[in-house]
Amino acid sequence: MSDPFEPNWESLSNYEIPSWYEDGKFGIFIHWGVYSVPAFGSEWYSRQMYQQGSREFEHHVKTYGPQSEFGYKDFVPQMTYDAYDPNAYATLFAEAGAKFVVPVAEHHDGFAMYDSGFSQWCAAKMGPRRDVLGELAEAVRNKGIVFGASTHRAEHFWFFDGGRKFDSDVQNPDFSDLYGPAEPGPRDSHDVNDSPPSEEYLEDWLARTIEIVDKYRPQLVWFDWWIQNIAFKPYLQRFAAHYYNRGVEWGLDVAINYKYDAFPPGTAVFDVERGQLSGIRDQLWQNDTSISKNSWGYIEGQDYKTAESLVGDLVDVVSKNGALLLNIGPKPDGTIPEPEQRILRQIGAWLKVNGEAIFGSRPWRIFGEGPTDIPEGAFTDTNRKAFTGEDFRFTTNGDILYAIAMAWPEEQAVIKSLGGQTAAQVTLLGSSESIKATPSPDGLVIDLPQRQFDAFPYVFKIEGLN
Repeated sequence: MSDPFEPNWESLSNYEIPSWYEDGKFGIFIHWGVYSVPAFGSEWYSRQMYQQGSREFEHHVKTYGPQSEFGYKDFVPQMTYDAYDPNAYATLFAEAGAKFVVPVAEHHDGFAMYDSGFSQWCAAKMGPRRDVLGELAEAVRNKGIVFGASTHRAEHFWFFDGGRKFDSDVQNPDFSDLYGPAEPGPRDSHDVNDSPPSEEYLEDWLARTIEIVDKYRPQLVWFDWWIQNIAFKPYLQRFAAHYYNRGVEWGLDVAINYKYDAFPPGTAVFDVERGQLSGIRDQLWQNDTSISKNSWGYIEGQDYKTAESLVGDLVDVVSKNGALLLNIGPKPDGTIPEPEQRILRQIGAWLKVNGEAIFGSRPWRIFGEGPTDIPEGAFTDTNRKAFTGEDFRFTTNGDILYAIAMAWPEEQAVIKSLGGQTAAQVTLLGSSESIKATPSPDGLVIDLPQRQFDAFPYVFKIEGLN
């Protein structure tokens, strides 16, 4: 029997998005790695510490000495993960209401957080000396959570290029297995023709990516942006065919995330980094964003978002047929910072009451109404204004319409999109008080309880709408 998918876009266009993904809506992303040891700047410390004149470069020299004597490799032993408890992670993620979890298998820095057969520079052989990714896979699956993995290795081709320009350990061939080719990086990282990787590198990239899939069987593989480089196109087709065919073989529904135009529409799941869409997309899409405004990995001095704003993002994304992948960044001892645990539990508490408006839901005929515009596109997550009591988002589950007030509407909520319509019953989820809804040409007018509960969105469950 031949495989159902062949390595070409026409064949891959027969792909169907899994129902677990369309229903799940909310997942956890995990940026863990060696970059958590310096805990400075961002998870790009590994690159920036070799970029002369950068803040990270100056910090590194002042704190650790010259890069020829103390390079990125020297942080590895300090990433101990001696307090890492994958079962505690899984329990927290379940409490947060997450339906899928996507840890970083390998970031741009080239250090694999899994047991790689291609490199000694991996968590199973150095640093933690544990297969931290494999342990988490087992733990989350035991909680009924879908396991995925991300790989950011494409960018590794040029990530350490700064270390070629001055006396640093990047130039030592003994460490080439970690630092990689360190070829000159693209002048414009979104120019699909700029600085294409070599055929040798691409074959190695494909082999390593397939290793992650075949060894850990993730149901979601997330790619960062540089796979849009034109040189990756045939390799993406080869990988997707292999992965989709493996999914069929294993009886698992799988998915791939891509950014920009790396994949043609309909062959994988579109992802927007730190950003949203302005309207409903016919196919499921995803917003991946971080719990912190200033970094994906652990750093000292995180500027955290609030649980309330993140729930607002989740609601907006889901109303537009999307899913939210929310990132956290563990410390080098393997623990999740307390503020991040607290935020996740707050989100979980909201979902425990209001989850029926999110999980398994589908978009209504419009995503919402109100005066607050949501900027469209990547890296806009900190640009939107606060929602008002006139902002609503809509989802459906069967015959039920959920009108989600993005802020407390004071004494009355007026849902303008329901002008002239009546409802048999309106319920405010989480409240035992009866709710009166009065039809009018200007909208469905809902009388509210006298007190504001908190700053989170509020869900009105509307039944018998006509």
